[in-house]
Amino acid sequence: MKYLIVGLGNIGPDYENTRHNIGFMVLDAFAKASNIVFQDKRYGFVAETRLKNKSLVLLKPSTFMNLSGNAIRYWLQKEKLENDKLLVVVDDLALPFGTLRLKTKGSDAGHNGLKHIQELIGQNYPRLRFGIGSEFPRGHQVDYVLDEFSDEEKQKLPERIETAVDIIRSFCLAGVDITMNQYNNK
Repeated sequence: MKYLIVGLGNIGPDYENTRHNIGFMVLDAFAKASNIVFQDKRYGFVAETRLKNKSLVLLKPSTFMNLSGNAIRYWLQKEKLENDKLLVVVDDLALPFGTLRLKTKGSDAGHNGLKHIQELIGQNYPRLRFGIGSEFPRGHQVDYVLDEFSDEEKQKLPERIETAVDIIRSFCLAGVDITMNQYNNK
């Protein structure tokens, strides 16, 4: 069985450690723990690994956030995968910092990356929402998501990223329902 695991973010050093790039950060941690490296391929940076009897294709789209759907649609078709074998790791303003929530489907919740994905493949695909909080003045959402985490958040970030990596492993090995029961609301 094969899975496509996608971390959303924006490419380039200006965005590297921003809240909007938490998807990239989680996949980087997964790759490091798996001793694999990303290669520059069509529509993104790709790494492949095995987890017991499962094959995983990790994708960090190089299309920028607002066009993430192009990369996801391409790699789903290339790997001949249905949407239920896709997991998108994404930042979420509606969740407090560090909250992790696995869902089987949902709306784009105003997230431009999810909006583009939904336009191209629909809204029925699993996603792991990583809470980044919403501690910004009205009208400054873009500045907030494109800013780095606070010092206090940076101290907690490694543990939350490690938990997100554990959720990805569980999603592939135990399935979405068991993983949601084990990790959501914790």
